[in-house]
Amino acid sequence: MSHSVTTWYLEQTSPADLVPAAAPPAGQDVRIVRSEVPSPEFSRFLYTTVGRDVLWTDRLSWPYARWAEHLERPGVETWVVYERGTPAGFIELDPQPEGAVEIVYFGLIPAFQGRRIGGWLLTYGVERAWDLAERWPGRERTARVWLHTCSDDGPHAMANYERRGFRVYDTTVTQEAEVAMPEPWPGGQGTAPARNPGGK
Repeated sequence: MSHSVTTWYLEQTSPADLVPAAAPPAGQDVRIVRSEVPSPEFSRFLYTTVGRDVLWTDRLSWPYARWAEHLERPGVETWVVYERGTPAGFIELDPQPEGAVEIVYFGLIPAFQGRRIGGWLLTYGVERAWDLAERWPGRERTARVWLHTCSDDGPHAMANYERRGFRVYDTTVTQEAEVAMPEPWPGGQGTAPARNPGGK
């Protein structure tokens, strides 16, 4: 069984294209840190937890060695957003030829959505895509930042990208096979319910 998937390809061609989102309130204790030590275990956790509800499947079959090989590629960066010390989401950057940098993955763990974190994380990640060459000697200066999103992604994904200044440059429609996603909890259905953010 299959379903129709529309994929939109978006880009920025200048740092001036970025329209920054406001940072979360200072009392929210949110920070973004680069995961500098390649860790297949941590990256797979982020990938499966963020991607569970939006059907990210292409890396589910990757063995440990392939994760390690990918994360150790020069220029590949994973930036993780934390709220009060807890991972809340991530953005992954992948440098490519001719000064292009792809935002390969971006998203929040469902329990952290709707908390004014996503727009700020995207803003920060795009800024790091534009200055990526400053952290990687020999890397050509970024000339273009691009990504793709599709109709399987979250309902606010496209609007978030467009608000940050990304422009659509191509659209495709394909038929995708239905895939059974692994459940995060034994006998569970989907993600865990959101808890009281104050922990009370």
